[in-house]
Amino acid sequence: MSDVKYKPAAAMAPNHGTDAPSPDGREASAEELELAKMIVVTLNLEVAAADIDPNARLYREGLGLDSIDVLELALAISKKYGLNLRSDDENNLAIFSSLRSLNRHLQQHRSK
Repeated sequence: MSDVKYKPAAAMAPNHGTDAPSPDGREASAEELELAKMIVVTLNLEVAAADIDPNARLYREGLGLDSIDVLELALAISKKYGLNLRSDDENNLAIFSSLRSLNRHLQQHRSK
């Protein structure tokens, strides 16, 4: 998984207790970090959730998820957030394009 995009800990600015991403957009919000933790645990990834760049691609390059990973992740999201992500949704590439886009979709459509 050498192509995973990491954020150096030294470059991270403090979040000051808000859920908003940092002004430079590289630091994950609290909601994005929670989702990143779920992704790491669900898919048994060998990366720290805090090291996932919220703007890095999730599918193929970037985090390197494949279609099976995305299906597993969709199931976990359904269980935790009550949001059914359908495999035939024409917006899936955009939804799963990054942690930030997945979180944005989840926050707009979740039922839990």
